[in-house]
Amino acid sequence: MKSLLIAVPVILLLAVVSVLTGVGSLASGLDGDGRGWLLIVESRVPRTLALMLAGTGLAVAGTIMQMLARNRFVEPSTAGTAESAALGMLVTMIFAPTLPVAGKMAVAALTALAGTALFLKILRQIPLRSVLMVPLVGIMLGGVISAVTTFIAYRYDMMQSMGAWMSGDFSGVLRGRYELLWIAFALTLIAYVTAARFTVIGMGEDIARNVGLDYNKVVTLGLCIVSMVTATVVATVGMVPFLGLIVPNVISLVVGDNLRRTLPLIAATGAGLVLACDIVGRMIIAPYEIPVGTVMGVIGSVVFLYLLLSRRAHAG
Repeated sequence: MKSLLIAVPVILLLAVVSVLTGVGSLASGLDGDGRGWLLIVESRVPRTLALMLAGTGLAVAGTIMQMLARNRFVEPSTAGTAESAALGMLVTMIFAPTLPVAGKMAVAALTALAGTALFLKILRQIPLRSVLMVPLVGIMLGGVISAVTTFIAYRYDMMQSMGAWMSGDFSGVLRGRYELLWIAFALTLIAYVTAARFTVIGMGEDIARNVGLDYNKVVTLGLCIVSMVTATVVATVGMVPFLGLIVPNVISLVVGDNLRRTLPLIAATGAGLVLACDIVGRMIIAPYEIPVGTVMGVIGSVVFLYLLLSRRAHAG
């Protein structure tokens, strides 16, 4: 609770900085023409909310994936989930281009669900799997799905669209173009209500059944939450890699693994980290900007390697 009380003011401060950061001047709103106010309402505030909602949803989705796979090194971008969602988006753009964004998101959620379920099924076929083998399998599966998606996109001249779904770029967020991310927030609340069940699932199938938990139903619920959150983010702003991996690991090292206690802090930290990455991306080469996905990819890959090496050294 003390950590959460510290995190909330930090997030609010980052949100204020995010609203005030940008190329457009807000001073014009003081001159009476309303341009500064219009910029805030139409662009800055929606972008800040989108950053917070996406960060919250992906951090929680990564936590659930780690519980389902019983491995600390999986999340939507290392298990083929994000790539499967992008494949679904591509299919809808080719065969149903007039489908509403919500419909495209639904198709992407179905393909993400199928990709994640395939990942877990493959894990069940690997006997005595090591800690490092699980993310390797996920990355390989994601690579295969990404290769298929790239081939189809190349044949239909849609490489640029595919790049947008995987870049994690919030520069195009405006009012009316981010509201689907509230679905991710609603799913986060569902994950919090059922957090105790996911904690038990993380202990193994035998323990879950021994305490009277319906293992298959909880796994299905977790898969649905992960796939829908991932599809919502991919359809709206593109994928932000490694966020769902590093945030749960860091929080677990500091606070522990009881999801009912740690999930609010995981969600808050995810929102704050995405906000910070976006601010850095907008300031480092201003007036241009670096996509959040690129900044998060650099930070996340370094932390990912550190976690892998430290776990390996500890095991040795």
